[in-house]
Amino acid sequence: MDYNIYLCAMSQQDDLFKNIVSHCKEYGFIFPSSEIYDGLGAVYDYGPYGIELKKNIQDFWWKAMVQLHENIVGLDSAIFMHPTTWKASGHVDAFNDPLIDNKDSKKRYRADVLIEDVVEKYRQKNDKEVEKAQKRFGDAFDEAQFRATNPNILRNQAKMDEIETRFKAALEAGDMAEIKQIIVDLEIACPISGTRNWTEVRQFNLMFSTQLGSVADESSTIYLRPETAQGIFVNFLNVLNTSRQRIPFGIAQVGKAFRNEIVARQFIFRTREFEQMEMQFFVRPGEEMQWYNYWKDSRMKWHRALGFGADKLRFHDHLKTAHYANAAVDIEFDYPFGFKEMEGIHSRTDYDLTQHEKHSGKKLRYFDPEINEHYVPYVVETSVGLNRTFLAVLCNSYKEETLENGETRVVLSLPANLAPIKVAVLPLMKKDGLPEKAREIMDVLKYDHQLFYDEKDSIGKRYRRQDALGTPYCITIDHQTLEDNTVTIRDRDTMAQERVSIDTLEAIVGKKVGWKQLL
Repeated sequence: MDYNIYLCAMSQQDDLFKNIVSHCKEYGFIFPSSEIYDGLGAVYDYGPYGIELKKNIQDFWWKAMVQLHENIVGLDSAIFMHPTTWKASGHVDAFNDPLIDNKDSKKRYRADVLIEDVVEKYRQKNDKEVEKAQKRFGDAFDEAQFRATNPNILRNQAKMDEIETRFKAALEAGDMAEIKQIIVDLEIACPISGTRNWTEVRQFNLMFSTQLGSVADESSTIYLRPETAQGIFVNFLNVLNTSRQRIPFGIAQVGKAFRNEIVARQFIFRTREFEQMEMQFFVRPGEEMQWYNYWKDSRMKWHRALGFGADKLRFHDHLKTAHYANAAVDIEFDYPFGFKEMEGIHSRTDYDLTQHEKHSGKKLRYFDPEINEHYVPYVVETSVGLNRTFLAVLCNSYKEETLENGETRVVLSLPANLAPIKVAVLPLMKKDGLPEKAREIMDVLKYDHQLFYDEKDSIGKRYRRQDALGTPYCITIDHQTLEDNTVTIRDRDTMAQERVSIDTLEAIVGKKVGWKQLL
């Protein structure tokens, strides 16, 4: 692949991402935290429209995961937990990232990400080769055969396989010196300084610690939870005994987690405070892979329902599974900065419950009446980042369009169900009884939908403002409304306008933005 073409494509993607970040602040989706004090790195606040979009994504997950499954129930566990929880889970001893510094730029990087980015570049080169061949051969193109026979594809794939095999072995051995040597051998340079003057690779624990109580000593040290899963595991018996569930069953929760990310970047993709939407599914030992494959398929369908094309999503098997897992895969989304993890699906075995049994002295077992046996259940986990899904939805929806008349517009083509504002109510003028009529319509729709009332500026400017917020429908009240009780309803994506009776608005809007279509 021509390197100049590659650089141009990367530059365009960088510009797109910068525009999305700017759009988020300008239109009240996301603000830098504590901005009046120059902000706090990798921490963000969700504005009036950001919180609505985030809440709608969360509601969609909750409805799909809990409301539609009789054998999945909810939980909201505390952020603070007994410190032995994190010793039992392995986080105190093993929750680390391999970090490396560039001596010239003084910038710190995750060593694993530097290596993974090289592999991703080879993967992108192969995709470009396939894309060019598709254009050349048209309908006669056989992608599988091309990937199996093209010399450039095979050469790049061999390099990817070699890097991944070597990297996996180093991770499994905990060999930091070998990880640095891979970086050296790949001639990876610091993006800031352009040099390869690296320090040694070292492990860094990601947990935040704090003190509980009035006396700060070693015995009072507790942690901000780095994941929400452990709150589910320590409540296993409480939920089992009160919800009348039988295996297989799941426990779902949405909550904050905290990680002391030294290398936090790419806007809200990697932050120190974030939200997870997790479900732990408890199954009979020996049946975990059946359920692992079930949830892989189910979760991919959920993401596609958000409007992501098949080319925007992919599975990525872990090179090295975590200490608690016997299988692990990520669902990755193609962000402007490349394919990155959005959700993880893990077969956690019985590790967590067994560890909590050992450290607490309490039996965390299930009596299975079908086989007349007590056992520690196995667990299949689905864990999706709410913030990362939010960012993926924004990236997928953001469009800069040139219209037929030469005008341009920025539009967020969000799924109507997720849009922060479902309907904008717009009186054509601020007089002649039009605002009063508009308020009557607001009073009818506001109990079921988030609305926006706007009477300032020309109707065209108001439409553009709503397009930028992702509002799927605008209702315009004009003088004809006062005569025949009809309004104009405008579609965000097509910009088509239709005259309808006010009496039908509840049914029309309800059908267009209701959850049933998305679910």
